[in-house]
Amino acid sequence: MGLWNRLGSLFRGPEEFDLTSGSIGKPLFFLSMPIVVTNLFQTAYNLADTFWLGQYSTDALAAISFAFPMVFLLISLGTGISVAGSVLVAQFTGAGKEREAEYAASQTITFAVLVSAVLGGIGYVAIGDFLSLMGASADVLPLASSYMEVISGGLLFMFGFFVFNALMRGYGDTITPMLVMFGSVVFNIVIDPFLIFGWTVVENAPLLGTVAFPELGIQGAAIATILSRALALLVGLAIMFRGNRGVQIHLRDMAPDSSYLRRLVRIGAPASIEGMGRALSMNLLLVIVALFPDPVVAAYGIGTRVFSVIVLPAIAVARGVETMTGQNMGADKPDRAEKAASLAATVLFGVLTAAGIVVFLFPEPLVSMFVGAGQESADRVIEIGAQFLRYVALTFGFIGITRAYTGSFRGAGKTLTAAAISVVMLGVVRFPVAWFAAKPLGATGIWLSFAISNVVGAIIAYAWYRRGTWRGSELSETDVNLEETAVETTVDGD
Repeated sequence: MGLWNRLGSLFRGPEEFDLTSGSIGKPLFFLSMPIVVTNLFQTAYNLADTFWLGQYSTDALAAISFAFPMVFLLISLGTGISVAGSVLVAQFTGAGKEREAEYAASQTITFAVLVSAVLGGIGYVAIGDFLSLMGASADVLPLASSYMEVISGGLLFMFGFFVFNALMRGYGDTITPMLVMFGSVVFNIVIDPFLIFGWTVVENAPLLGTVAFPELGIQGAAIATILSRALALLVGLAIMFRGNRGVQIHLRDMAPDSSYLRRLVRIGAPASIEGMGRALSMNLLLVIVALFPDPVVAAYGIGTRVFSVIVLPAIAVARGVETMTGQNMGADKPDRAEKAASLAATVLFGVLTAAGIVVFLFPEPLVSMFVGAGQESADRVIEIGAQFLRYVALTFGFIGITRAYTGSFRGAGKTLTAAAISVVMLGVVRFPVAWFAAKPLGATGIWLSFAISNVVGAIIAYAWYRRGTWRGSELSETDVNLEETAVETTVDGD
């Protein structure tokens, strides 16, 4: 019980601390810690697929290296909806406008469903052309296509949980999404190997004959992910409709409101651009990576997944900063928001630099976790993946700086600024460096592009933030009055 109590003390709900008064470090820690854990669970989906498919075949591992960026692109196109919803809920909560926060959450759910349905359909139709354009080989293309067919069909479930997570975070509740994600990821990990490899449950049973999971390979991994996300979304919706934890949603507020859609687009479109920039960067880099043999492609996929796990604290703290900035801007306390961003940048730089040193010294064990010992070219994949990690590891701390300040920009509603920093970092620095360096340096040129862009992005984010232009909130008083009118009209019509 003593250990359990100590672990429990790391997680506190919004009712136990105030984001707009008192100390800054403590509420930021308690807000961010559950996000770190949630993101670990989130990444566990991809890591589980990577691990089991690595045992299945090298081609399957290379296939998800192509499929994952397409998944990221589809979700990024709709990211603006969740970011806008989170910002609005945070600012209304900070201003003490609970009814407006509920309306914002309900409208966000409505438009998230519509957007995800459209994007899923587009993704399903464009799978073959997209993967061919990315340079998938003849052996890898059908595997990646079968994976993406399932993911595109279930995109609503994947994107829906992201929106639930964002809305609860805007309110200040990061514990509930963490708990929901935990149950979902355990379910995914349990069923993943059964659906990938197949497994006979009961053989020649009376009346039933043979009961078994069919061997579905890479498509089985996709089915496991969609089933797990569907479970998480259903639980999340039940929680928000009940309203006893976090922000509450109401059916009466879900009729599409065109004026609210304009607000979501204004705040969310730049966030979608930022997400698209990251996704397109991954996809464009894959065009370069695809020029190399499959072991390089597989190593790239493994390296980016290890990379994503290491930077989870930066992503989590950035989202905590986003919420703190949003609520403090709503409470008209920009100085407090600035202190939160600066503290987060300093701590993340130190923590991620230390993690980077460990990765730099011991990359091979990390990469080998995702490569089956008996697989063809396993040693080559481990060698190349370790080289990738060594080149980027010592720049991890700079990612923390970039994430902290762009998180504060988004919380203030300055999503266009955050998007501009991302586009410059990835589109103006990372991709061109990779493109021109890959020919003379080989795969090393791609790894160098990551390191250089990480440092440049941090410098730009810090310099831009110090200008102080973020202090003018995107949510003007006129917009608030318009929203209040919309809410009152909706309530009167109930």
